[in-house]
Amino acid sequence: MNYKDCAKRLLTHENILIVTHKNPDGDTAGSAAALCSALRRGGRTAWLYPNRELGKRLMPYCGKYFAPEGFKPKYVVSVDTATEKMFCEGFEGRVDLCIDHHPSNTRYAAENFVHGEKAACAEIVLELIECMNADLTAEEATLLYIALSTDTGCFQYANTDASAFRAASELLRYGADSQTVNTVFFRKVSAARLKLESMIYDGMRFYRDGKIAVATVTLDMLRQTGAVEDDLDDLAGLAGRCESSLLNITIREKENGTCRVSVRSSPGINSCEICAVFGGGGHAMASGCTVEGSPDHVRELLVGVAEDLWK
Repeated sequence: MNYKDCAKRLLTHENILIVTHKNPDGDTAGSAAALCSALRRGGRTAWLYPNRELGKRLMPYCGKYFAPEGFKPKYVVSVDTATEKMFCEGFEGRVDLCIDHHPSNTRYAAENFVHGEKAACAEIVLELIECMNADLTAEEATLLYIALSTDTGCFQYANTDASAFRAASELLRYGADSQTVNTVFFRKVSAARLKLESMIYDGMRFYRDGKIAVATVTLDMLRQTGAVEDDLDDLAGLAGRCESSLLNITIREKENGTCRVSVRSSPGINSCEICAVFGGGGHAMASGCTVEGSPDHVRELLVGVAEDLWK
């Protein structure tokens, strides 16, 4: 399918449910909500599957699109979700169309519209909405600006390219409220987050003469600081602030005996290859996985794999 084909396909269906991924970030939530709004403008009935992990920053923007209890979809679309393992809690069943930008996408849906060259799923959804409705509302533009800016680290990550800047320009032209988004998502953090960052930096470990930096977030650290889910945005970027680091690993302990791992790397080091060893995936320079074990055990495993794969 090309963009026009995909847009036409979406508009031929009714009672559409849009699914986001677990541990939702701005790209999955913002892109899904913008698509939902555009489908409604196109005369379709569309809702988001209620992702209960959505944080307080994203909820005001996206929560109003949550499907009411009892909604029965006829067509299911996933957004920014690379594998079936990443579906948000509670969702089960067939996906008719997957819209994604992860090169590691497993093509699990009946139809897959995947553009792995895009910095964010927001870029794909922007083009689809323009094909469906010719333009965007200011609200849709703001939702996609959230998606694009968060997935590029406010346009600082290595995935930021000319295409991403062109998309940002288009979204501003459509009326995206970039000033409010930049303040809410990038300039303000809680006191608990500041305390947590201090503990993370204090406990960072370095390997391979500082080229590998590992940051760990334990449950005890969260209890000590009072940090909650909304305070944990973009923790994966902290380890990379050390000027010598080329490969950055962030390990977050979960209640169920596993750790959520985020890997970020510089060009020439493939994050996705490291995460794939543990059943994860993503992009060459930004990937993730879930690994069983304590944070110390998981750190040993990840560093060992990284050393083995380092060329």
